[in-house]
Amino acid sequence: MAQSMAYNQAAGIGGMLKKGHKAMEGLEGATLRNVEACHEISTITRTSLGPNGMNKLVVNHLGKIIVTSDCATIVKSLEIEHPAAKMLQLAAEAQDFECGDGTNLVVSFAGELLMQTVDLFRMGLHPSDVVVGYTKAGDKMLKEFLPPLAELVKPMTNGREKEELLRVIRPVLAAKYLGSEDILAPLVAEACLGTMKSSTGPASFSVESVRVAKILGGDISQSLVVQGFVALRGLETTLTSAEDAKIVVFGCGIEASATEAKGTVLMKNADDLKNYNKSEEKKMEEIIKSIADSGVKVCVSGGTVSEMAMHFIERYGMLCLKIGSKWELRRLCVATGATALVRLGAPTPDEMGHCDHVHQKEVGGRPVTIFSQSEGSKTSKLATIVLRASTSSVLADLERAIDDGVHAARTACKDGKLVPGAGATEMELSLKVRAFADTCPGLDQYAIRAFGKALEVVPRTLAENAGLDQSVVVAALGAAHASGKLSAGVDIDAMGITGASGVSDETGVLDLYHTKASAFKLAIDAALTVLRVDQIIMSKQAGGGAGMM
Repeated sequence: MAQSMAYNQAAGIGGMLKKGHKAMEGLEGATLRNVEACHEISTITRTSLGPNGMNKLVVNHLGKIIVTSDCATIVKSLEIEHPAAKMLQLAAEAQDFECGDGTNLVVSFAGELLMQTVDLFRMGLHPSDVVVGYTKAGDKMLKEFLPPLAELVKPMTNGREKEELLRVIRPVLAAKYLGSEDILAPLVAEACLGTMKSSTGPASFSVESVRVAKILGGDISQSLVVQGFVALRGLETTLTSAEDAKIVVFGCGIEASATEAKGTVLMKNADDLKNYNKSEEKKMEEIIKSIADSGVKVCVSGGTVSEMAMHFIERYGMLCLKIGSKWELRRLCVATGATALVRLGAPTPDEMGHCDHVHQKEVGGRPVTIFSQSEGSKTSKLATIVLRASTSSVLADLERAIDDGVHAARTACKDGKLVPGAGATEMELSLKVRAFADTCPGLDQYAIRAFGKALEVVPRTLAENAGLDQSVVVAALGAAHASGKLSAGVDIDAMGITGASGVSDETGVLDLYHTKASAFKLAIDAALTVLRVDQIIMSKQAGGGAGMM
């Protein structure tokens, strides 16, 4: 204790903290290091922005290869250690959880905002001046400049119409996997419509109600939607289909249960052994017969099914399916309205589920079991998109694109307001924020102007990823917006066309207002949090591992 109370003033902060710590402070030591780390992560993800975005190949610590252009997946797979860059990762994950889309905008915009501060610091501005300027610009943009842009586009008024949902879903899928939107968008819309909770009132559905079953092989055009559940394995019985079927789901295996206490059975002759086997068979037959007598046509087991049980299931003309995953078992219960039982025996009417058509089908040489419901059925609140593609990495990327499309549809059902896409919204906001900077008298006007310049990162990156001359496109887009063409955006189809400006007055690309506003807010908050840090103090890592800086 006496030793810990002794403080050597000459040693500074090193004399106060435990041996092995690291401390960095000031503009050069902390702030600019953080800005550089955030710029690095945004540089990695920025080239994946938009329909022409490039894929990243990430090999994680388990040796799993991930090939994707989805920003949330990239930053999650990189295993970032730097605390400042980690803030951008958390902001991207929050956006992914809330809206499912716009994660790249969060990281790219936050990284560009921080990179703009380097020039401001060289000019002599204090980080506090930059924080005040960015806060002013962000509040003005979100409250006054962004809402009027939603009036330029007709909002989604009825979430129960397929065409309305397609307006929202198609641009999201095109941004993730260009060329797939015309095939996948109708499937996503159909799946969302099939899981909506009621025919009256505002349209709403749960994202968990739309599942994806991936089957390797074939082509994306062979994908389909099933209103119900798809199990990626075949039936165990010789019977392969049932109509208007009652279903019982067992969370346990269908086999003779073992007793908790161990015992010894003494058999004196062959008749004793014969009678023992017969009593076991008789008991199993009674159980299966009671299940069949209750009207059940399909038995689903969460564990193993003994050969004896399978024999009696076949005898009484029932179908049997084994599902090893508890999650899949739970989804089947949702799709059929069944309750998973933990005891063997006949189910009550409340515990049984119902399905209009259960059948086995071969897809790509693989047997699958389909539990489909007819249209108008009140039982099914689950839709499954059976996805086909040539490689596992493409399947995984398409699944992520579908997930983003489903999230976009759900967000649109809550708030149907739309804004122009393809960089049009960002360019218009950039011009308005710069004009606002001219009206501010203090030093914060430089930060506000830098904020406006940072907004150009979206049209500039879209043009760069499409192979266009970014300086020419940004200049032409700025001129179009200055002349009153508020919906003008980057035309990615102008690639390689001689004399093309790369700008289209009406791109037809739409973004959700709620997604855009949420992405801007998270990016601004993350950037301001990083800028407010003026000192980094790190303890020695447990286990003696190497430090990150």
